Amino acid sequence: MQLSELKQQGHVWHLNQAPRPEQTLYPTGFAELDVLLGGGWPCQQVIELRTAFGIGEFRLLLPYLQQQSSRNKLQVYINAPAQLHAPFLSNQGLPLWQQLEVRAQEQDALWAAEQCLKSGCCSTVLLWQQSLNIARLKRLQLAAAEGQAELFLLRPSEQSQLSLPVGLSLALNPAPQGLQVRVLKRRGGWPGAQQLVNFSQRWPRLVKPVLSPQKEQLTPPAALAI
Repeated sequence: MQLSELKQQGHVWHLNQAPRPEQTLYPTGFAELDVLLGGGWPCQQVIELRTAFGIGEFRLLLPYLQQQSSRNKLQVYINAPAQLHAPFLSNQGLPLWQQLEVRAQEQDALWAAEQCLKSGCCSTVLLWQQSLNIARLKRLQLAAAEGQAELFLLRPSEQSQLSLPVGLSLALNPAPQGLQVRVLKRRGGWPGAQQLVNFSQRWPRLVKPVLSPQKEQLTPPAALAI
């Protein structure tokens, strides 16, 4: 029997086409990122983002947070590396009454994240955390499913960190036009795929303009003297 016939009969498939349980996905707000992730952010999951601070990681999540604000639930920020700026959040369409900032010691922060997730009062928890073991991760995953919420776990991008058994793990790196996103782990897909997420349409003042070859040429000396 030919390989093409086996594929048609469903006996052979590519990994990224393998049948898997249906899962609700939330659009990321960036079409190119939705394609990379197979549809969007997985719901009721722990999503790991390996990233440096201040490279655009929060803006990557902004469209999702704006969508989730319609659920009229809290959005919790635990141990964010900088203080939340209320005018900015309000200007981005995030109701201030839904934004909750929490400061805690590392172990207390994990406890707070678990309580927020399973409370049913929160749509999203963002947790900045240096270290996390597998046992605690499983507790957070169960809490996210119980409370129907998502946890974005933001961790430093050092390669020596423990690889966690999460359904989705991404590495973020700065790029002139936005962020370069690379898949470290994705349920039902290969790791290693990457995509530039372009911020130019949403925040044109934050990206480096792409110059045409003509504009990149040096100005003639005569023009400089004018």
